Amino acid sequence: MNKRIGLIAGSGSFPILFAKKAAEKGICVFAVGYHNETEPVLSDYVESLEIIYIGQIKRLIKFFKKNRVKEAVLIGAIKKPGAILDIRPDMKAISLIANMRHSTHDDKILRAFAKVLEDEGFRIRSSTFLLPELLAEEGCWTNRKPTKVERADIDVGWKMAKEIGQLDIGQCVVVSNGTVIAVEAIDGTDSTIRRGGGLCNGDAVVVKVCKPIQDFRFDVPAVGAQTIRTMHASGASVLVIEAERSLVFDKEEMIYLANQWDITILAMEKEA
Repeated sequence: MNKRIGLIAGSGSFPILFAKKAAEKGICVFAVGYHNETEPVLSDYVESLEIIYIGQIKRLIKFFKKNRVKEAVLIGAIKKPGAILDIRPDMKAISLIANMRHSTHDDKILRAFAKVLEDEGFRIRSSTFLLPELLAEEGCWTNRKPTKVERADIDVGWKMAKEIGQLDIGQCVVVSNGTVIAVEAIDGTDSTIRRGGGLCNGDAVVVKVCKPIQDFRFDVPAVGAQTIRTMHASGASVLVIEAERSLVFDKEEMIYLANQWDITILAMEKEA
């Protein structure tokens, strides 16, 4: 019998990539998706796709148990703040939130959600365990290298991004000439880049790193070709990510676009 795995799928292409890779390895995927979040095409790559509302934890558990799933992954983003319109919490979800003592930071919610699933007998796997090739490789990927001024901004941005990560606010900051111009919050990375770039003169440095308390089973920072398009439209010149701790989608396209638009992409392993 083929191995089975449960996929809790948010938005974007990552759940589809995971499902394709699982199929290549002979793993049957039973997926739970969310209304207005999960790509409908995911159904083409899984054994079964159950669409639920955010907060319907009992229905998710019932679906996995019905399909004899023992392991699961959480993959893909939930687009905020719009997702609040699609929340239908059941009693298990209400109990989860009530036990968090008013702390509703993303990381703590995800950890608590994972604990609920573990208590039901499911093993929660890392989102990258089938696709380690998506993790960022250390180095400067582009023809353009950071200038001396940009190196100084990278130092500032890295330290500040780690600080906001520690507070579970976000993972990305935009820096220009030693000043933090924008900090990621609920609006996400692209919006942060647009806000920051709009306040600079084409010299914005974007730094996106892991949280110091990062749980690599979920919520790993990710970038892709759309990140570079947003940077170009916003006047940002440098993208810094954390090597081996960030997901990269469309890498070849990212590098092609960055070289065309004279943007630097730098993946670092050590703290600046």
